[in-house]
Amino acid sequence: METHGSQLLGASSYKDPITSFPLFHKFSVYWSLVLKELSISFVQPPNCILDTSSDPSKHGGTWLPGSVLNIADCCLQPSSFPNKQDDSVAIVWRDEGFDDSEVNHITLKQLRQQVMLVANAIDANFSKGDAIAIDMQMTVNAVIIYLAIVLAGCVVVSIADSFAPKEIATRLRVSNAKGIFTQDFISRGGKKFPLYSKVIEAAACKVIVLPVIGNDVGVQLREHDISWNSFLSSGKQHRSHHYSPFYQSIDSVTNILFSSGTTGDPKAIPWTQLSPIRSAADGWASIDIQPGDVYCWPTNLGWVMGPTLIYSCFLSGATIALYHGSPLGHGFGKFVQDAGVTMLGTVPSLVKAWKSTKCMEGLDWTKIKTFCSTGETSNVDDDLWLSSKSYYKPIIECCGGTELASCYIMGSLLQPQAFGAFSTPSMTAGLVILDENGVAYPDDVPCVGEVGLFPVYMGATDRLLNADHEEVYFKGMPLYNGKILRRHGDIIKRTVGGHLVVQGRADDTMNLGGIKTSSVEIERVCDRADECISETAAISVSPANRGPEQLVIFVVLKNGYNSDAETLKKKFSKAIQTNLNPLFKISIVKIVPMFPRTASNKILRRVLRDQMKHELSVHSRL
Repeated sequence: METHGSQLLGASSYKDPITSFPLFHKFSVYWSLVLKELSISFVQPPNCILDTSSDPSKHGGTWLPGSVLNIADCCLQPSSFPNKQDDSVAIVWRDEGFDDSEVNHITLKQLRQQVMLVANAIDANFSKGDAIAIDMQMTVNAVIIYLAIVLAGCVVVSIADSFAPKEIATRLRVSNAKGIFTQDFISRGGKKFPLYSKVIEAAACKVIVLPVIGNDVGVQLREHDISWNSFLSSGKQHRSHHYSPFYQSIDSVTNILFSSGTTGDPKAIPWTQLSPIRSAADGWASIDIQPGDVYCWPTNLGWVMGPTLIYSCFLSGATIALYHGSPLGHGFGKFVQDAGVTMLGTVPSLVKAWKSTKCMEGLDWTKIKTFCSTGETSNVDDDLWLSSKSYYKPIIECCGGTELASCYIMGSLLQPQAFGAFSTPSMTAGLVILDENGVAYPDDVPCVGEVGLFPVYMGATDRLLNADHEEVYFKGMPLYNGKILRRHGDIIKRTVGGHLVVQGRADDTMNLGGIKTSSVEIERVCDRADECISETAAISVSPANRGPEQLVIFVVLKNGYNSDAETLKKKFSKAIQTNLNPLFKISIVKIVPMFPRTASNKILRRVLRDQMKHELSVHSRL
């Protein structure tokens, strides 16, 4: 199999150079196999794998047209392909602070019964098609609620538990959510942090509140809100424990996720029932997720990795491992050991913290056969340390997007891997690297440029709820082999050896701790942090030896005002954590007399970024 650029299964031009099979025949062969291996069960099977004639406005064609299913039901039912049985362990978990207790577990049959119980309660409180938000930690109950919402024919609205009230309110408004599941508190690092109080500041709709500890909610609820126990009781009164899934067409929306744009509201990205299939397929093909694997990835349902983890495990027959607490300490590492985790997902900043604090010393992680990493640029030294924890097992790098429901480039166990790099486009995905004039470099040439994705991409969005999909992803993109390329926004480098390295974003979107945000969002908050500020410019830079992006704020002061960088850093940090996200950390504040600008007066953040990279490079050599 070729590994350079677009020369992968279904990703070269519209004839295969080896077999001469048409592109769509290869798609049919591959995806037919995947549907079987992932135990996808249709109530009404598709007419074909891909139809490119029915709707010319869809650049990637119509996938699995005519099919009807419920993707949550596929997750919950036993299947011989894969070997997923009622007594298979579906989830293992442990609560923080109980490091010496036995690991808890729930079987597939028990999980199905719990999901049906919650689905009955959803029917008693909501209507089919309602959008229902989840803003809570990634716990067993969160997974049950997620599957129950989809099983009941409603739509999950994904909200991260770290968001400030304003960000929660925006997502509830854009999605028109009719209700929201949350917790009274967040338990992390041995401390409790308020969550319900943040949610009710943002939400006028009904809130269903789960206790973080014990059976009783630890806060006073509003009159129209309801406790978890009362909510479940409403389902028991409504119907029996059995539940009949709500079957829908393949293109029905099941989940609304969000990705920051460069201005205004975050993009509301709808996942249809195609999206989980794509997510699970990438894990099956590149990471080799199989029945019997125990897959752990500290994440949240507010981010794409939350739903991806659920579907990757349950459609492949693997077990999800969940730690109810902070992944930063020894307790998490001991859970990985005790749960027998075979696949561990990370973000680079998490690995850096483990390495620097030495909190994972003395643990046995040798059951891990594969590490995965996404969200940020990896640091080679940190990767080497991580790999050494399990006899130098491979680290599979993953890079994609919420709107793709997948990774467009990945590592692969079938190819030699390099730390911090990708070895191939994902299966049936195609890409080219464009020069400054929008012309594609040859597939075997080392180069750097903006990536352009082939539009025939199974699982990628064909709509946005609050933006023009055509304008966001296709307007202004060049033609390649007669098709308009899909915009993704990454700058990538192809090395002499054919590996791919992500160099950053083509626009002013930045990636902070695995969370994409924009310069404009950061600047809007910082501009109001102190009266001395005339203007700010936010950029992110990666260290010289790679690693997570660092947030840098440039400041121009008003005439006649004085301040210092350290004072402003504290004020900016407080403003960002209050109004945007408490996980965003400022590395550097730099006061400058003016900003470089274009002829139309736009700030040249690219110039500021280059200047800071140069300063950091010089500093690292001293």
